Amino acid sequence: MTGLRSTRARRMLTFAVLAAVLGLTGSAVTVSRPEVRLAATSADAGHVPAAMTGPAAGRTSSSAARLRPAELTDQTDPAGASVAGLQDRLGRVPRDWTSWAALGLAYVEQARLRGDPTSYPRADGAFARSLALRADNDPALAGRAALAAARHDFPAALRDADHALAANPYNATAHGIRFDALVELGRYPEAWQAAQAAVDLRPDVGSLVRAAYAEELRGQTDEAASLLRRVLADATSPADITFASFHLGELARQRGDLDGAAVAYATGLAHDPSSVQLLVGRARLAAARGQTTAALADYGVAATRSPQPWIVAEYGELLEASGRPDEARRQYDLVRTTAALFRAQGVEVDVDLALFESDHGDPAAALAALTPAPGAAPHRAGVFVDDARGWALHRLGRDREALASANAALALGLHRALFSYHRGEIRAALGQPAGAITDLRSALAMDPHFSPRHSPRARTLLASLEAARR
Repeated sequence: MTGLRSTRARRMLTFAVLAAVLGLTGSAVTVSRPEVRLAATSADAGHVPAAMTGPAAGRTSSSAARLRPAELTDQTDPAGASVAGLQDRLGRVPRDWTSWAALGLAYVEQARLRGDPTSYPRADGAFARSLALRADNDPALAGRAALAAARHDFPAALRDADHALAANPYNATAHGIRFDALVELGRYPEAWQAAQAAVDLRPDVGSLVRAAYAEELRGQTDEAASLLRRVLADATSPADITFASFHLGELARQRGDLDGAAVAYATGLAHDPSSVQLLVGRARLAAARGQTTAALADYGVAATRSPQPWIVAEYGELLEASGRPDEARRQYDLVRTTAALFRAQGVEVDVDLALFESDHGDPAAALAALTPAPGAAPHRAGVFVDDARGWALHRLGRDREALASANAALALGLHRALFSYHRGEIRAALGQPAGAITDLRSALAMDPHFSPRHSPRARTLLASLEAARR
């Protein structure tokens, strides 16, 4: 689906926050299997193509949800309960620097769950108090790195993670957030090393899901699924089970295995029927099966509970594809409203809106968001940025430049139907029918229902190109 962020991008934000919280609360997976070693790939040996180190951003279409309504009770809002407990503790022991660090992380998690970025300044204050009481304490530095990642300031996230590791080289949470930041900055070989370091130090939920994501990024989807099944088999908490179930479902769905996705989503929902993530997953599955009414119902509930821009954008696209343009426009307006709320709280979302703007707004603005100022280091880079830049360039009619970015997006090995579709459209526009046919066939073979907006266009364009060659 077209939208704001990719599966990867949202997933990384969730990892940065969730795993940081798990790191302090000790939600570890019991390890009774052989050690995890990330598979070597050709991408590790040489340098990453220069096009992979360019600017920012993302797309919606498949992953981690972060919002819940502000009125949730403590029973369904563990972060709220954690905040209350820590506040009580600090009322009695105000100089407890470890509790201040934990409170900061609880605020970050609360923002993730509720979609309320107003918790971020409170998190900032809690980390500052912790560091004032104990300078250079690694829990607060790692927490501040998680906060920077949540605000999409990945250079700052990397700096704070490195500071945490300077204070304590054995902080697995900091290694994990370092992985998140390096991925978002397109520094993949270093990211693989960070993921491995986190697994070596503590093979828990946070490190294993990062290892799974590292494998997925390099096209090793079987290895990624195996690691997620390991998490699921060993997990004991509903949060861990739903987290692993969602991402297993996404891996299956993106490979066209709808039955496997259905089993994974159902497993997660059995443990947490209120999970917005899993409701979105089930909505995507229903849409792929042509069960539009059911898909819209799940999207409606998810968008009401958690009006995150990426959820709302996906909902709008399905409404538009269902012949309900007025309702879709209302959702697109809401995307921009919620994005403004996040900006007001210091969250960088312009890059995240790039694909959305390319499809529903202003491709020139999308390209500007993806391009750093002259002489400035990019705040985001990597294959999702390359894909978004390529699509914005295509929408602006700059297809030769677009093709270079589309090639870079596919160079790492990540399997994404949307990437192949985008390059297929670009090649068709350049008068390269053979390459376009190859890409379009690949996209539809990989995931025939990758987007309610673009999948029909891919089928139509493919049929036209094939007919012209007969």
